[in-house]
Amino acid sequence: MDLPLDFATLRLIWWGLLGVLLIGFALTDGFDLGVGSLLPFVAKTDEERRMVINTVGATWEGNQVWFILGGGAIFAAWPFVYAVSFSGFYLAMFLVLSALILRPVSFKYRSKRPSPKWRSFWDWALFTGSFVPALVFGVAVGNVMLGAPFRLDSDLRSFYEGNLLGLFTPFSLIAGLLSVAMLLLHGAAWLSIKAEKGPVLDRTRLIGTVAGLLAVVLFAAGGLYMAYGGVGFRITGAVDMQGFSNPLRTTVEAAPGAWLDNYSRYPWMMIAPTLGFVGAVVGLAGMWLRSAPLAFGGSSLSTVGIISTVGLSMFPFILPSSVDPQSSLTVWNASSSHLTLFIMLICTAIFLPLVLIYTTWVYSVLWGRTSTAALKTNPDLY
Repeated sequence: MDLPLDFATLRLIWWGLLGVLLIGFALTDGFDLGVGSLLPFVAKTDEERRMVINTVGATWEGNQVWFILGGGAIFAAWPFVYAVSFSGFYLAMFLVLSALILRPVSFKYRSKRPSPKWRSFWDWALFTGSFVPALVFGVAVGNVMLGAPFRLDSDLRSFYEGNLLGLFTPFSLIAGLLSVAMLLLHGAAWLSIKAEKGPVLDRTRLIGTVAGLLAVVLFAAGGLYMAYGGVGFRITGAVDMQGFSNPLRTTVEAAPGAWLDNYSRYPWMMIAPTLGFVGAVVGLAGMWLRSAPLAFGGSSLSTVGIISTVGLSMFPFILPSSVDPQSSLTVWNASSSHLTLFIMLICTAIFLPLVLIYTTWVYSVLWGRTSTAALKTNPDLY
């Protein structure tokens, strides 16, 4: 059956859509993770902590839809990537999911008892459930850029040769700390919009400033490591963009500094790292000028820029292999079938706008600052 879009175009579209979903997750659930990580440090009294929790209390569950959509897109559009990453990084995924489970429990159980020890325990559980995923997601991205220790046999069965502790390398820790700093800045920017003015915002402004500065430094450090740290892969043989998916048909080699190749080949891609730096600076300016729109706009641009930098630097790679570069997964050799990608694109064209419209409506209805006074009159607040 002839389809309106060729195989290569569909693969490229789905690579872009995967990036959109990951950015959507970072922009929405990202500030939830940032607020949870900031909670014990910006709020000192029980009322302050309840107020901070309720800045995300009405929307955090809906924001996690982007995480589910991202996982679903990888499963359906990039089955090789799903199979290798979710099985190879199993312990890391288990760690993230265990931490994420703490979040709903903490939200629901924190105020069930008036005991200060009880509430403090769940506050720190919420911190753990926010900080650990923020760190591990960044560490995972760092390992993807370094190459995962897997290989494929002639039957395309994957064999993972790494372990959990092996994921924590100098470069992956830079990526993990950058992820934490980026989301702390984003969470601080969200609090500048949603939290009532007072001591909480003063503490948030200070911590958000430190996080923003760290994000700039760590992003620059990551770029220098990419250039001089022996990181990168390159396709050396012919590429069949229309061919059936079989990673073993692609010739790949480890090539230090290769992650910078795309920027000389396609200069327009420099927009991404520029946004990463400029957005963070704008976010910092918003913090100091006490401009909530400027702070949140800047942190959002920085998040988009940093995540886009990873995707554009690696293109067309999605998951390279550090132990057998020949097994590396790319946009052109690891996708679902032509028909599957087309059917999924039609479904996405119908349902993604509905998700965006509904999300926009929810935020418009729930807009406004959360105050400590509302905690005494609104029984629906945590």
